[in-house]
Amino acid sequence: MSTTTSTVADPSTGSADTTRKRGARRDSRSRSTRRVDPVYYLFLFPALAIFTLAITLPAVLGFAYSFTNSIGFGDWEFIGLRNYVAMFRDQGIVSAYLFTLGFALVTVVVVNVLAFILALGLTSRIRLQAALRTVFVLPMVISGIIIAFVFKFLFSTTLPSIGSALGIESLSSSILADESLAWIAIVVVTAWSTIPSTMLIYIAGLVTIPDEVYEAASIDGAGPAKRLWNITLPLVSGFIVINTILGFKNYLNAYDIVVGLTDGGPGTATRTVAMSIFKGFTGGDYGYQMANAFVFFLISIVIAVIQLSITRGKASFGA
Repeated sequence: MSTTTSTVADPSTGSADTTRKRGARRDSRSRSTRRVDPVYYLFLFPALAIFTLAITLPAVLGFAYSFTNSIGFGDWEFIGLRNYVAMFRDQGIVSAYLFTLGFALVTVVVVNVLAFILALGLTSRIRLQAALRTVFVLPMVISGIIIAFVFKFLFSTTLPSIGSALGIESLSSSILADESLAWIAIVVVTAWSTIPSTMLIYIAGLVTIPDEVYEAASIDGAGPAKRLWNITLPLVSGFIVINTILGFKNYLNAYDIVVGLTDGGPGTATRTVAMSIFKGFTGGDYGYQMANAFVFFLISIVIAVIQLSITRGKASFGA
């Protein structure tokens, strides 16, 4: 007589699927409790120590000094929130914030629009594409302060001479000496120096879009404008977000180009927050300007959070 053995799932232990799930959970627990290789810490701790000593510790000490009357050295006294109260009543500080925020907003729009247009041109089927890309990225290898000094000579000497020779009164005097127009020169020079890096990011985004997408749109009758609006912009929206956030952050910290062009003048018309903080450090207002720096840091964080919250889930990085 042959005996047939059948396997029946035990109700107390569940089905085979349940058994597999329990085995997977045991494997995940064993992986989570696995000992970390010490070599990871060997690479982590030196970088963490350098970052702490160079960034975190000075920031914490600076925040502590913002509640004192320290001049940067020697004795000091704790004065509470007096620096913060005085800062918000200081018209020089308020005007520096207004100029910096306005300058950053205008420049980030100008740079992104021009950089995107150039990226579109340099990714299209044109002759000498590689050579043109090289020419357009040349400003990236030149120091900002050198760029500022060169343009200062152009705005102060060359353009007024051309304006006088052509009889154009508006160009006969330096734009840098006009309180209401000096900011335009700063925007122009900043855009000239930062468009290349922004353009490269856009090029990296544009080349990720397959040609088949455009070919399908053309077959459906979409023109260049519709392809740009309905295909290109949505598919590179992530790169737009990156350039906007990075650009706004960099323009809020504008310093070298402003120093080289106007040194904050005429008067204090083009003084940025970074210039106010640095000049305060060298002028004996260490505790006061540390309060200014901390408020500026908070404003930068708030702006970045707002930008990320607005674009969260809406950005795309190519097809």
